[in-house]
Amino acid sequence: MRALKKILKTSLLFFFVVTYVNVFAQQTTRIKGKVIDAKTGEVLPFVNISIMGTKQGTQTDMNGSFYLETTDTKPTLRVAFVGYTPEVRTIEGGKIITLTFKLKVQNTDLQEVVVKGKKDRYRNKDNPAVTLIRKVIEHKAENRKESLDFYQYNKYEKLEFDLSNISEKFRNKRSLRKFDFVFNHLDTSQITGKVNLPMYLKETISDVYYRKSPENKKEVIQGEKMTGLGNYVDNNGIKLYLEALYQDINVYDNNILLLATQFLGPTAPVAPQFYRYVIIDTTEFKGTKCVNLGFSPRNSNDQLFQGTMYVALDSSYAIRKVQMGFSKDINVNFVTDLRVSQEFDFIANEGLMLTKDDLAIEFNLLKKENGMGLFGQRSVSYKDYVINKAIAEKYFEGLKVDTEKNATNRDEAFWEAARHQGLSKKELGIYTMVDSVKKVPAFQRFMNTATFLLEGYKPIGGFEIGPVNTFYSFNPIEGFRLRLGGRTTSNFSDRIAIESYGAYGFRDERFKYFGSATFSLTDHNTYTYPIKHIQVSYQNEIKIPGQELQFVQEDNFLLSFKRGQNNKMTYNKVLNIDYLNESKSGFTLNLNFKNIRQTPTGALQFNSLSKEGNQISTPEIITSEIMLGLRYAPNEQFYQGKNYRIPIINKYPSFQLRYTLGIKGVLGSQYNFQRLVAYTHKRVYLPPIGFTDFTLEGGKTFNALPFALLTIHRANQTYAYQPEAYNLMNFLEFVSDEYAALFVDHHFNGFILNKLPLIKKLKLREVISFKGLMGKLSDKNKPTAENGLMLLPTDENGNPSTFSLESKPYMEMSLGLENIFKVLRLDFIKRLSYLENPNVSSNPTVRFRMRFDF
Repeated sequence: MRALKKILKTSLLFFFVVTYVNVFAQQTTRIKGKVIDAKTGEVLPFVNISIMGTKQGTQTDMNGSFYLETTDTKPTLRVAFVGYTPEVRTIEGGKIITLTFKLKVQNTDLQEVVVKGKKDRYRNKDNPAVTLIRKVIEHKAENRKESLDFYQYNKYEKLEFDLSNISEKFRNKRSLRKFDFVFNHLDTSQITGKVNLPMYLKETISDVYYRKSPENKKEVIQGEKMTGLGNYVDNNGIKLYLEALYQDINVYDNNILLLATQFLGPTAPVAPQFYRYVIIDTTEFKGTKCVNLGFSPRNSNDQLFQGTMYVALDSSYAIRKVQMGFSKDINVNFVTDLRVSQEFDFIANEGLMLTKDDLAIEFNLLKKENGMGLFGQRSVSYKDYVINKAIAEKYFEGLKVDTEKNATNRDEAFWEAARHQGLSKKELGIYTMVDSVKKVPAFQRFMNTATFLLEGYKPIGGFEIGPVNTFYSFNPIEGFRLRLGGRTTSNFSDRIAIESYGAYGFRDERFKYFGSATFSLTDHNTYTYPIKHIQVSYQNEIKIPGQELQFVQEDNFLLSFKRGQNNKMTYNKVLNIDYLNESKSGFTLNLNFKNIRQTPTGALQFNSLSKEGNQISTPEIITSEIMLGLRYAPNEQFYQGKNYRIPIINKYPSFQLRYTLGIKGVLGSQYNFQRLVAYTHKRVYLPPIGFTDFTLEGGKTFNALPFALLTIHRANQTYAYQPEAYNLMNFLEFVSDEYAALFVDHHFNGFILNKLPLIKKLKLREVISFKGLMGKLSDKNKPTAENGLMLLPTDENGNPSTFSLESKPYMEMSLGLENIFKVLRLDFIKRLSYLENPNVSSNPTVRFRMRFDF
């Protein structure tokens, strides 16, 4: 009987719990919707949606969409936007509802300053909204937090990435049945209303210190924690790439860095020339009366923001709240939605500081609003503010961003105490879910296949075979060439990396090979920044003189296709010992020893002239050289792959200086010489009209040497556009012992084409470039019978094919279109000088380049 009572009690308790949960679930109303213009059908961004009688509300995104949740049993929605008649609608609670609001234009004078208005001419003159934004611009220096003498705070940053808009069809795919456990972590986004699957989470706790005079800012990372995919990708590389996309945003900055590019901010001094402004209404924010000021691009395709800001109606004209994003027509790839939400509040009555800081971006490869994509959200919270109290000098020592030694190894007790707010159940589940996924054999097979397709390497234990694009290539000397090689991975060793390959040319019937061993001198692997290693290598290979290709394999199959003649090469045997020491400050020291043996092949000959006028053939050139390289690149960032890295270009310059000393007699070396080369690169952002890349390079060789040891300028005879090569110059066409070079590329980011009807829909972007080279071949390096130097190369008829640059500079320029199908760049290049040289064209020529970019 007692047992029966217990069963009955348990059953009743279960019944009440289930009933309560069901009632609660029924009371939750989930509302997805869109707001459009009733006449044109165009979506309306940043429309205010509120639930009457409550403080709940939201705004539409750049696609006119919104999402709301409420427990109101019969909520009444009010949809209002300046220049339109508000609409009020009561809906039934406890359901998932999709709504479309069609707002009608009001017949009032406000039409002239509607943010979205296109029919009536917008003017800055006598526009109260423009007068207000100019007051904001005038006072922004004292409203920035940098106007304070000192400040410090504790910062908690959370960056989450989800697979967004998960459909039932996707969940039921046969290929995902072994991963069905991950769908237990599905969650509905509070921002987009879409069903998302969490994939990545990074948390950071840091202390931030600022001093106005002399100005200095320091961030010390106390803890860092993130999910990872094991050895398949480099977690640090992903972190750096995401940090480049999700930057700190200051609405008072003239240029706002986001998505690794810069956008003209709505408070820049020139912003009224490119933005429209409108006074929407007046409101109160935390006890302060404010004007709700709307802003949007004059041209919806331009790379500008649109949104609203609350401007204090007092003498400060401070921004108290801002919500902004992109126009749906903006010329930015892969981004379907972007939202910045920030709020400012007074701290200790001393100054305005950020109290809310959220950035959410939704990515989709084809930019389909309802397609499956990625949703990333960065949320930052701040506490323990200390304002205008002196900070000791010791807090500013070292790097601007420093990391505590054990920051990445903090235990859970640290995180529970350090987080500003606890993680949700969904967020806590990301760590365990990702760890579980890595153990599924199907996932391992998928990642191995993806690595092979994207990087060209096939992993086998602690070794990778590849890269696949070098397995087959061809050239006039080797004919059909086969190559097979690979490298070790961190599964083999964290501190030692070995790479090797073998190749065979079927025409010259010669084997080529390469082998290297790299020893890390740090506590991390040989590829993780900052690098500190010693590398020893030996290579027996065929080379095109003067070619230094960056980030590509020289025997890449796609580079086999070349224009003109390519029959002058050398067989090189190179012994290389390299010491590299990078620091987080951006300073790099490189010390290198090389012994190089060059043997001419094909149509290239090493001939000199005797005093009797006869040609004397030299079988090879042998040099031993020591190179000291110094490089300074402050705030440099990379996307780090497993065994490679690609620089993420930012606004900071880089400088490089190389001094080379040739030593006669060491390992058969035939020459003493000295060479000095200097290089600098700088990107200058000029939003909204794009950015310009400047590269300057110069060098001088101080001794009399054969042409093969002088500077043979980088030519390009492939059909691919190379940014730092001369794309219409022939191999071995120019040689110098002193030179200066300038490369200029300006990317307009569609600023001109965005204004052309029909064409602007293609989202094309203009680019213009110029490459100039001045050089000289000193008398001491001009071959004569007296100095016995090697004759400059000639063609098969004995006519000169290699020249000096003394008479005039070499120049070429190009006009290009970028972002064709979002990945292709086409350049129409015109050579401007030395058109009388053999085998050159005076007509414009087309080159292409493939690149993914936002």
